[in-house]
Amino acid sequence: MDPPLVTDADTKKKEIRRVVLSSYLGSTIEYYDFLLYATAAAIVFAPVFFSDLTPVAGTIASLGTFAAGYLARPLGGIIFGHFGDRYGRKSMLLVSMTVMGSASFLIGLVPPASAIGSWAAIILVLLRVSQGIAIGGEWGGATLMSLEHVGGRGRGFAAAFTNAGAPTGSLLGTIALAIVAVLPEEDFLLWGWRIPFLLSAVLLALGLFIRSRVSESPVFKEALARRTERDSATVPVTPPPLMSILRRPKNVVLVAGGCMASVAIQIMFATFAIGYATRSGATRSDVLIGFAICQFIAIFALLGFARLSDRIGRRPVMLAGLAGFAVFVVPILSMLSSGNVVLVALAFVLGFSVFQSATFGPMAAYIAEQFGTSARYTGASLGYQAATLLGAGFTPVILVSLQAATDGSTGLVAAYMIALAVVSSVFIVLTKESKDRDLATYQH
Repeated sequence: MDPPLVTDADTKKKEIRRVVLSSYLGSTIEYYDFLLYATAAAIVFAPVFFSDLTPVAGTIASLGTFAAGYLARPLGGIIFGHFGDRYGRKSMLLVSMTVMGSASFLIGLVPPASAIGSWAAIILVLLRVSQGIAIGGEWGGATLMSLEHVGGRGRGFAAAFTNAGAPTGSLLGTIALAIVAVLPEEDFLLWGWRIPFLLSAVLLALGLFIRSRVSESPVFKEALARRTERDSATVPVTPPPLMSILRRPKNVVLVAGGCMASVAIQIMFATFAIGYATRSGATRSDVLIGFAICQFIAIFALLGFARLSDRIGRRPVMLAGLAGFAVFVVPILSMLSSGNVVLVALAFVLGFSVFQSATFGPMAAYIAEQFGTSARYTGASLGYQAATLLGAGFTPVILVSLQAATDGSTGLVAAYMIALAVVSSVFIVLTKESKDRDLATYQH
């Protein structure tokens, strides 16, 4: 019996599946590293690295080191975006993954403040900045690899696999911390929390192997060929991608404002909500398990919302998620404070798995579709990283400070998050719908 005929279409579909899987797994590994730090900052770093401060001050200082990573993310987006738009998406993804995995592994080796004093916090911040630069380049490249390989209908769903890596990676990190959290308190703070960070070395090796086996974006290769042809014909050289974006910054401003509430909601649950539920009486391991459950559900929920956005548009789905969160944030905070593990888990599922996923699922395509191919890596990276800086970088510190200023009340916390949702909704309304835009011909 003759073997089945393999056509070009079959080969293309196989390559698309490989690229999407690579983006998903690569993003999972990078977000495991990045968001593992968020959870550890909420429950571990204060007593380990800021033991000379009061519990509240230690928590704020710990979350301040977390913010350092977000300050560095736009820089990473600019650096990796420039070289990714000039020389290709794939090579930059290999570099970003190497930096992220190495920094995370080294975090697991930082001595406590009791051993080296303030140098512990300084080293921690430097490694966190390295993480921020790496993740700043990761998201845009991984998103574009999927988006540009698919190109037409269904690209929102394909691009969403990059975002699906966020809850998957965070889920793995949460599970790892939940396992070591059952250790006695002294052992957990002394060495147990370090194990999930040290595992980054294994994940790094796996990720580099997967990433090395995918092909470059076909849309980028076509754009590179056209640029080479223009250069050989002595046509004026194309300006650097960053200059192209800054000359017309409207789209960067719109997507940054439109997405900042989504990432604020994400990081609110990864940091403030976990700490708040733990302080309200629920055990640390139960809270982490509840958060892990919601992240598992979010993987599939955000992919579902992304597929819906391919049909009805990015904007309607994202606006519905923000509206739902604004309406339910007060009941969600009440459930988090109940001390009841079932209600805590329900709060995580409702706020994170449903409402945040509705905003996060379509986001990858929503951002990337606003920019032309020659500057898409830079524009998408800068837009998304600006959103994370505005919406997530200082959100944990702000929320803890607002609660402390009102003697434990969460009224101002809810008001702040509702305000972010309203502001982002306005920016999304001002953005043009892009689900049917031609990626190859669109010029920002």
